[in-house]
Amino acid sequence: MRHLLEIDDLDRDELRAVIELSRAGEPPQVLAGGGAALLFEKPSARTRNSMEMAVVQLGGHPVTIRPDEVGLDTRESTEDVARTLACYHRVICARVFEHSKLERMVAVSPVPVVNMLSDDAHPLQALADVLTMENELGDLDGRTVTYVGDANNVARSLALAAGMLGMTVRLASPPGFGFQPEARERLAAAGVEVTETVSPAEAVSGADVVYTDVWSSMGQEDQAAERRELFAGFTVDETLLAELAPHGILLHCLPAHRGEEVSHEAIEGSRSRVWAQAENRMHAARGFLAWALAS
Repeated sequence: MRHLLEIDDLDRDELRAVIELSRAGEPPQVLAGGGAALLFEKPSARTRNSMEMAVVQLGGHPVTIRPDEVGLDTRESTEDVARTLACYHRVICARVFEHSKLERMVAVSPVPVVNMLSDDAHPLQALADVLTMENELGDLDGRTVTYVGDANNVARSLALAAGMLGMTVRLASPPGFGFQPEARERLAAAGVEVTETVSPAEAVSGADVVYTDVWSSMGQEDQAAERRELFAGFTVDETLLAELAPHGILLHCLPAHRGEEVSHEAIEGSRSRVWAQAENRMHAARGFLAWALAS
């Protein structure tokens, strides 16, 4: 039984196997007659739709559960929720705030637990990211991806997945918004080295991919005004895109705040692969579920 709380729960060969299964034209029906619990503390248009359709394509029945229907650690303990859902479902997928809730589910669950996002990690997004980059660029070994913005959960999972596949990883963030020591240690343990700078132009120069995300994640709404000031100059616009390699592309995990972390012209321009990336959320989720449940 395999859980997925962060990308480095997979080794490099397993990551490659999941990516290849994501491309399967006829997905294996590993969920035929079975259910998948999709538990949301945080809402998401892409996560719900991609996960529900991935489960359907594997022959299963997705059951989406709202936070008010469960109440983790208010109505019921996280452990009891996991045990209960495992009575009915072949897999438990959860989108939560505290990463520790996922770890507590893993400790008691007799079925795989999949992280659909936590404050620490977003592995399914990273799987979609590397799938998108491979589809556009081919072999990623020796390629360069630059992340511009807050070194958040998306950035950490992206750096792990990209680095494990041989990419050079760069990060451009305002002072104080780079990777924290714990994240650096996790990356180093996976053999991933990240070059950090406060200059977006320097970080993007010659890169194959530039990636960005909102400056204020869900739960940080009270910091939005302050962050807009601190991140001034970190907008991915057409001027910054010109620093990419000629074939370079733009990725964004969405939702986008146009005019903040990315300009309207950039996200709608010829370098943008944002919508292919969004579609690949479904393919990547299907690939991981197929791999985990078949093993």
